[in-house]
Amino acid sequence: MTVAMDILALLSDPAAWAALLTLIVLEVVLGVDNLIFIAILSNKLPEHQQQKARRIGLFLALGMRIGLLMLIGWIVTLQTPLFDLGITGSPGAYGQPTFETAFSGRDLILLAGGLFLLWKATKEIHHAMEPADPAKDIMKKDKPSVGELTFGAAIAQIIALDMVFSIDSILTAVGMTDQIPIMVAAVVITVGIMLIAADPLAHFIEKNPTLVMLALAFLVMIGLVLIADGFGFHVPKGYIYAAMAFSIAVELLNMAKRNSAMKKAEKKAAA
Repeated sequence: MTVAMDILALLSDPAAWAALLTLIVLEVVLGVDNLIFIAILSNKLPEHQQQKARRIGLFLALGMRIGLLMLIGWIVTLQTPLFDLGITGSPGAYGQPTFETAFSGRDLILLAGGLFLLWKATKEIHHAMEPADPAKDIMKKDKPSVGELTFGAAIAQIIALDMVFSIDSILTAVGMTDQIPIMVAAVVITVGIMLIAADPLAHFIEKNPTLVMLALAFLVMIGLVLIADGFGFHVPKGYIYAAMAFSIAVELLNMAKRNSAMKKAEKKAAA
């Protein structure tokens, strides 16, 4: 009865609704990184497994985030320093050290996630630069060829990055509100939005090869930002997403230009 009354009190509180909407927007923005990674990874699988991998990846992200919310006290302790290297950084512009030498559990997770993301994105860029092999494309429709990603490996990599992004997401939620129901509602709604957007985004990336390279470049940048954050260099997320939005806008203009040129060439050939 007490829990029901608490939820009803939250539903009637305008501040709670404002916190929920703000948190949903922030979680959606933070979820873009996760969604891009899942889209690129799932597109490496045979066609009949791609949607299944995206669904499993996002449901795992939902379960992981709700589970972490239930362990909110432990999540907060991840920001407590575990050890200090004892190295003094050179003073920055405002007399503060340019890097931190005390590392918390969150820092170590961000460092590991950033390094993994760098490795994975660099590997995919290298693979994308290799000459196309039609034989591999034919084999991929039925089963992965040697060196291709297996379904189990894709899910394992999605889980690894889900953990990194989930902890970052939950810590953001903790900074916004102390109401667990609001956090859970925001996470569920956000993952629901991601589930709707996952397939169209993956298909759009797959049909436009230049966007694949752009998305991989985003993952490299996100990996570097995670590593920098782990070392205490806090890059404002607004700068990152503004750069991503500008790059996407430029690429969309390039795509529109290419499509226009192709249509003109087709009309000229038909004439």
